[in-house]
Amino acid sequence: MTTEQIFNDVKALMSDQLDVATEKITMNTNFTEDLDLDSLDVFEVIDQLEDQFDIEIETDDKLATVGDLVQYVATHLPDREAK
Repeated sequence: MTTEQIFNDVKALMSDQLDVATEKITMNTNFTEDLDLDSLDVFEVIDQLEDQFDIEIETDDKLATVGDLVQYVATHLPDREAK
């Protein structure tokens, strides 16, 4: 799975879960500054991504932007085939 595919999956999930227009979600989008998400919102997104990608996401890691989250998923996928 490519980084672009992961980004598209993350963007779709965030758009659906948080009722945010997909156009507002880029790799540089900051969860708190750009989307005004609180920690519960971020946790819910992470929980859904863990289920979708069958990984565990450490919330201690600094995941401030969508790009941070996409890169985390890409490097922690079980098949390690993200590019």
